[in-house]
Amino acid sequence: MGDPTGAGPEIVVKALCSPEIKGLCRAVVIGDAAAMRAAVEIVKIPAEIRAINNAGEARFADGVIEVIDLGNVNMETLVRGRVDAMGGKAAFAYVETATKLALEKGISAVVTAPLNKEALNKAGYAYSGHTEILAYLCGVSNVVMMLVAGNLRIAHVTTHVSLRQACGLVTKERILHVLELSNEGIQRMGIVEPRLVVAGLNPHAGEGGLFGNEEREQILPAVEAARASGLNVTGPLPPDTVFLRASRGEFDAVIAMYHDQGHIPVKMVGFEEGVNVTLGLPIIRTSVDHGTVFGKAGKGTANPRSMIEAIKLATIMCRV
Repeated sequence: MGDPTGAGPEIVVKALCSPEIKGLCRAVVIGDAAAMRAAVEIVKIPAEIRAINNAGEARFADGVIEVIDLGNVNMETLVRGRVDAMGGKAAFAYVETATKLALEKGISAVVTAPLNKEALNKAGYAYSGHTEILAYLCGVSNVVMMLVAGNLRIAHVTTHVSLRQACGLVTKERILHVLELSNEGIQRMGIVEPRLVVAGLNPHAGEGGLFGNEEREQILPAVEAARASGLNVTGPLPPDTVFLRASRGEFDAVIAMYHDQGHIPVKMVGFEEGVNVTLGLPIIRTSVDHGTVFGKAGKGTANPRSMIEAIKLATIMCRV
């Protein structure tokens, strides 16, 4: 359910009670039953919160939201819209529990509501976000962030590092790994033969070396290696046009070189509906593509669209 001080619980209630999600999957919430009951009251949706100890106890009755209750939120001291170590600690516990259940095949996929990085670190967890937590819990190191908004899918070679560091991390090996995981991930989304395209790092994709050599020395060799392995890959192409072409359906996914290069087009195209997918994990994980929405926490006005889309995408990936 995400950080209890944010709008995550409210978004979860709205999503699970929406006509699009009812009957689509059998969902259980991993969180705090008291916080979820409060969220039901805030959003004014007639739903019953049923606390359970494990997924096997869920009945999935109409109008009932099943909550694996960790009982780790003190509702008497909870202040919504404010960074709190309690919220960070609680949110980490939900992710940890969900990941354990997924690894044990007790659940088919994990969909995460937002957590707050500052609260997470205040609670003693030195992670920069969900992706890093999940990689640690799953025992993997080389994961990939993909953002999805409609038919625009963007995987990232680098994410939460400075731009100066990102340039140094653009290597043939990393790009090839991202291409391989992206191809596999998109196939799980139902596209049998993905068309991938790689964005350049530099203006005009380097302009033959005039504006940088990364395209010639790292990116193009990765593209050629991917093609040799049988992947359908184009590039590197100038980043100022490649995302537009992908949004029009010319490609199934774009490989972006750094965080903002990939995030900006997704948020321009689908700010409310974007979904975050972690590739390279032994489990399926999707997430909302926004933060804890502190400004709307407790008001019942937070938009559940990203959560709805994240649940829908997770169910698609479970079926392939």
